[in-house]
Amino acid sequence: MENENVNKETQEQKPGFIRIKRFHFIMLLFFIVFTSAGITTVALAFGDEKAVTVAADRSEFDKLFAAFDTLKNNYYEEVDKEKMINGAINGMVESLNDPYSDYMDSKEAKGFHESISSSFEGIGAEIQEQDGYITIVSPIKDSPAEKAGLKPNDKVISVDGKSLQGMSATEAVLLIRGEKGTTVQLTIQRPGVEEQMEVPIVRDTIPIETVYGEMLEDGIAKVQITSFSESTSKELLSTLQDMKNQGMKGLILDLRQNPGGLLDQAITISSLFLPDNEVVLQVEDRDGNKQEMRSSTSKDNPDVPLVVVIDKGSASASEILAGAVKESGNATLVGETSFGKGTVQKAQDFSDGSNLKFTTEKWLTPKGNWIHKKGIKPDIEVSLPEYASLTLLNPATELKLSSSSSEVKNAQQMLSALGYDPGRVDGYFDETTESAVKAFQTEKGLEATGVLTGDSTTALMEALREQIKANDTQILKAVEILKGKIAQ
Repeated sequence: MENENVNKETQEQKPGFIRIKRFHFIMLLFFIVFTSAGITTVALAFGDEKAVTVAADRSEFDKLFAAFDTLKNNYYEEVDKEKMINGAINGMVESLNDPYSDYMDSKEAKGFHESISSSFEGIGAEIQEQDGYITIVSPIKDSPAEKAGLKPNDKVISVDGKSLQGMSATEAVLLIRGEKGTTVQLTIQRPGVEEQMEVPIVRDTIPIETVYGEMLEDGIAKVQITSFSESTSKELLSTLQDMKNQGMKGLILDLRQNPGGLLDQAITISSLFLPDNEVVLQVEDRDGNKQEMRSSTSKDNPDVPLVVVIDKGSASASEILAGAVKESGNATLVGETSFGKGTVQKAQDFSDGSNLKFTTEKWLTPKGNWIHKKGIKPDIEVSLPEYASLTLLNPATELKLSSSSSEVKNAQQMLSALGYDPGRVDGYFDETTESAVKAFQTEKGLEATGVLTGDSTTALMEALREQIKANDTQILKAVEILKGKIAQ
């Protein structure tokens, strides 16, 4: 999430409490303060000597100090000492080759803290650095990013023409976020698609609500959790009570596109669907020591059959919940293999406003499985219709008679999925495709020009989005399973 919305996993550290930092920017580094004059300079730059262990003899840092002094005293221009120190710390963190560890200077840290507050302005997408690319983990429900069609694993190549090559997720967030109403232009590379896509997105205030409930058919409730923030468990309890009042007999818990959040929320919510004192997850440190985290009795247990729906955008705390109800409960998992984020992070702020984040432990499922980079496989694999993965159309581009491109092919596939026969789906815009566009425009109350651009393009993508929602094969399968469980 950006989040841009960086992971919303900040919480005061308590004894025995482990936090999972929302994995986009959940990142830190080893911060050490020493007693020698040169090291004291570093400590003063952070202003937080109490936070770290003082070591009397660290000769392995002699080369670092020698390089610092050499540049400070002999570089042909006056050097920015703070910038050099920040760069040295960044270098140490980057050497970890861990996308969840990061150092943020005061400016970056300020943006991070804003992004994990109760609301923020931006496009509403979780991102992380992955194999040298800034990658979409998951768009937030009803966010500008989701409405623009961004999907998990989309690579963000540039922002407003500025390349993101070599940038950290934190640095990318500063470019992607912005004031409500302003437009940001993303260049997107989607896996399996040769051509890059230009995607203009109007920033907005990203809603803080994380739980959405609705009654479907035959007493089956569907509750979607979009992230695990400080208020998610309270929102869920309220929503479940509402579903009970409407006659809930079975529950679909929708964790798709949920990039994670606070560990304590994942444990509290898992406890709602587990017997007392069942293992929710295990945490393993670098020495192999394991700690079990267990469920606690809840009088609010909905006590109805449960199906959990996951996909490749379900990550971190979402995977903790899915793994817990699968291995310690009686829930059925439906959908696609999840993202695969199986590490725990901690964060520390320094008095100069900078921030250090680093991975501290692995987390394991109740049965001891480490799902990192593998994900959780559902009990029943179900994919969405092929048209659900169609690439974006740029409303600023004109698709018209005799034009030929991958965007035309994409538009033809959209028209076909919506029941308008384009005649062909090879990327060439002929008279039959033009007639299909006119038919669509007429039905939507638009001027029937036969040209796809502007409002027509936006309406076409919105219509496809509604079609996907109406033919959600994963939810339909979950409903089918619950009907069988309820009938037993």
